[in-house]
Amino acid sequence: MLSELTAIRYVTPLREGGSLPGIVEAADLGTYVVKFRGAGQGPKALVAEVISGELARRLGLPVPQLVVVELDPVVARAEPDEEVQELIKASAGANLGMDYLPGALGYDPVAHPVDAELASRTLAFDAFVENVDRSWRNPNLLIWHGGLWLIDHGATLYFHHNWPRAGQVVHRAYKWDDHVLKPYATALATAGPELAAQLTPALLEEVIGLVPDEWLAEFDFAGPGEARDAYLGHLVARAAQPSAWLPGAGAGSA
Repeated sequence: MLSELTAIRYVTPLREGGSLPGIVEAADLGTYVVKFRGAGQGPKALVAEVISGELARRLGLPVPQLVVVELDPVVARAEPDEEVQELIKASAGANLGMDYLPGALGYDPVAHPVDAELASRTLAFDAFVENVDRSWRNPNLLIWHGGLWLIDHGATLYFHHNWPRAGQVVHRAYKWDDHVLKPYATALATAGPELAAQLTPALLEEVIGLVPDEWLAEFDFAGPGEARDAYLGHLVARAAQPSAWLPGAGAGSA
């Protein structure tokens, strides 16, 4: 299970994000970037954050710690922005927190060259989870203490926005032409298959199991167990055929 923390203070909104995340202080006195279940993307974005973020971590990729933040809207009563107030009111209960990296810089592909192995593994991971949000326009990468960090995976797993069609796109190729790390991913031919081999059913079941039941309860399934089975079936089937989605290995090559 992800660690569960209680929010004790709403610090400030982060207006760079379209979903209006905010910095929140939790009971452990740590600060977290919180993505709210009441945002326009809904709980499916939080599900994608957990499954993809925790999968990336287990694959050895640098992702800030993820936690579940229990939110009582009263913690934001001093926030003057009415839009933020409404968002907080709609987000009572469990929300997603990501460890705040103070002083982190936005990634610049010219100023921050990336090791070929890390770039290649990141690109292969993004291909598997169909991350449409790692382009040069919006890298969702940070530089902190000299290292690269992967953030914001709410736009991954977009098959779950249309479950009736999910089976038809399980082996969909990944469009990687504008992936921000493509110029540095020169070890993809070896790093890609190595990462794909790590995508075992047991690993996928483990990360899917980290999603709080209440985020799954809003889906069009009989219950959280059925929803987990649907995610697992889709991702296991995709992992079984890496030639379909791994850049350079098949239809997704460019």
